Amino acid sequence: MIVKDELLNKLRRYFDLNLYEVKLWTALLSRGVSTAGELSDIADVPRSRSYDVLESLEKKGFVIMKIGKPIKYIAIPPSEVVDRVKKNMTAEAGEKIKRLETVKGSPLLGELETLHTQGISLVEPSEMSGCLRGRNNLYNHLDLLIKDSKKSVNIMTSDTGFMRKTEGLKASLEKARKRGVAVRISAPITKDNKKFVDMLKGIAEVRHNDKINSRFVTVDGKDMVFMTLDDKDVHPSYDLGVWVKTPYFTGAMDNVFNLMWQTSRQG
Repeated sequence: MIVKDELLNKLRRYFDLNLYEVKLWTALLSRGVSTAGELSDIADVPRSRSYDVLESLEKKGFVIMKIGKPIKYIAIPPSEVVDRVKKNMTAEAGEKIKRLETVKGSPLLGELETLHTQGISLVEPSEMSGCLRGRNNLYNHLDLLIKDSKKSVNIMTSDTGFMRKTEGLKASLEKARKRGVAVRISAPITKDNKKFVDMLKGIAEVRHNDKINSRFVTVDGKDMVFMTLDDKDVHPSYDLGVWVKTPYFTGAMDNVFNLMWQTSRQG
């Protein structure tokens, strides 16, 4: 039996299996019922490992061990396997979330916070910078900065970026506004994203900007995230941003933002 590497890789990724597991599973699917030795030969898996791997597949709900001698294994229908894997993953994720929730407010989190605070206090502000690769990482860091904001959040972005930030950061922006943080957004307002302006009423002041094509966010005049690529030309996975913690550079970008703000019309 020859199974393409592409299929094996997909199965490993989707079902969270190792290489031996996917080889033996696909071999069993092609036979329906078989012994460990037969499957080992078909799948090109060492016989010394086949019993352990099949036992693992049995625990995960992929196969059933048939009673009798020699020991044989029965393949479970793939559709049923999908349902079982989904159920198991959901249960495991739930347990992990519960464990993480218990960390909040616990002495463990206090110890971690103390370690971080002490470590940060030893670092020069000029050292506080980093590269953010991928849009998910970008937005996670923006969310963190907004959650810690105390005075101001200025956002200059594209028309589509305005929609993404409204959807992804609205909750944190709303909480920031309730703390008294001034939130301003400068972006091209179009018929496609006009409704997002309404979604931010009472949360942020939005003004139309179609003169400067730039993407950056400043927070409290000291933190800035500057996106280096045009979001129209880059896949989200390859989007790239630079975070710096420097009042000098951030202040300069705030000045650029303010100049554009003064000549912009209400969104």
